[in-house]
Amino acid sequence: MKHAADLDQADEEAGTLAATPERTGFLPIVTNWFDRVFIGIYLFVALELLWMRFLEQAIPLTVCHVLALALGALIVWRG
Repeated sequence: MKHAADLDQADEEAGTLAATPERTGFLPIVTNWFDRVFIGIYLFVALELLWMRFLEQAIPLTVCHVLALALGALIVWRG
């Protein structure tokens, strides 16, 4: 049984050595850069579709492009 205890202790030591500080952002989930890019693209498409359905007659789609790109950059940079 002493051998199993040594393995448990080694696992704990490896876990503390490999622990890196987690990045904190405003998204409520732990993400890497690819996750944030995916979320930004998904929101870009959703915002474009909603804009075309409800606001395009009053406000040009170019405004939506600028807002969606700014939102995507914010999510990737700070999310």
